[in-house]
Amino acid sequence: MNNVLTCRALSKDYVQGQNVTSVLKDLDLTVSAGEMVAVVGRSGCGKSTFLHIAGALDKPTSGTVQINDVDIHQLSEKQQAKFRNQHIGFIYQFHHLMMEFSAEENVAMPLLIKGLSVQQASAKARDMLTKVGLSHRVSHRPAQLSGGERQRVAIARALVNEPALVLADEPTGNLDAESAEQIYQLLLSLNESLKTSFVIVTHDLSLAGKMHRQLSLEHGKLAPLTLSQD
Repeated sequence: MNNVLTCRALSKDYVQGQNVTSVLKDLDLTVSAGEMVAVVGRSGCGKSTFLHIAGALDKPTSGTVQINDVDIHQLSEKQQAKFRNQHIGFIYQFHHLMMEFSAEENVAMPLLIKGLSVQQASAKARDMLTKVGLSHRVSHRPAQLSGGERQRVAIARALVNEPALVLADEPTGNLDAESAEQIYQLLLSLNESLKTSFVIVTHDLSLAGKMHRQLSLEHGKLAPLTLSQD
């Protein structure tokens, strides 16, 4: 099976004066096409830093990240922005929607950046909103939507360009249990239909346990995590 994401010997240090804080230390990870991987760990252990480096939003101190065999940190900033738009989707705990735009307009934005016409982008955005169960909310702005609905819009936006990889940072962390379960079922359905790979950072052990693989980030490295079946 092809690897969508390959991280090798990733390290990230933060330097302040004479002090050096090592957040990631020779971290390795491979994620296969269509695989859903959960990463758990205590607050401040570097989970978000790892996602940002994996998504070319931050640079490692050393090491490499390849997505579909492209070394993303060897690209220029302009090339990275284009690569992110076409190959990577991002989902955050707080949806980061543009409040002045409708659900359709929010989802269409990555398509417009890619170069599609307004008509093409709108049609694809409506189709993706239908896939996430929001065909009746396309013209609503975020303030008119529930928390779960806003997160569905964010997921639609992340997936509308059919990326090979979606990086999700606490995607259910701001939702109640019922909404969180609905979001999981949605992610699973989209994973199965689109064959998209997911790396999901979460404190939610219930969500983590439903992924194909669970990893723990400790002392700057990833290790297999065994969850209790109780």
